[in-house]
Amino acid sequence: QVQLVESGGGLVQAGGALRLSCAASGNIFSMNEMAWYRQAPGKQRELVASIARDSRGDYADSVKGRFAITRDNAKNSVYLQMNSLKPEDTAIYSCSCIAQMRWGGAQVRFWGRGTQVTVSS
Repeated sequence: QVQLVESGGGLVQAGGALRLSCAASGNIFSMNEMAWYRQAPGKQRELVASIARDSRGDYADSVKGRFAITRDNAKNSVYLQMNSLKPEDTAIYSCSCIAQMRWGGAQVRFWGRGTQVTVSS
């Protein structure tokens, strides 16, 4: 199994910034896509940003130009720098990854428990 632990959430005023971190551990043979999702109260979970192993990133339109996703392959970690935060960014942010636990094994998606981000107006 692979465990994901997020950190860096909190309360910030509109216009402020936060940096989320997520570290993966466990039986990891190959770490492929890593991503951040979020879920606001009463809404469906949505993809915020994803990053491939070669560091190509992809973003939801709502965060383009404000958020930046990066990763450290040596540490099996992914980060989300969030700038110019808005109240509508308030949500639980969860880290996710697709990993293989052995050579030739299946690509499996794993999830962290999430960290709360609250942006006050």
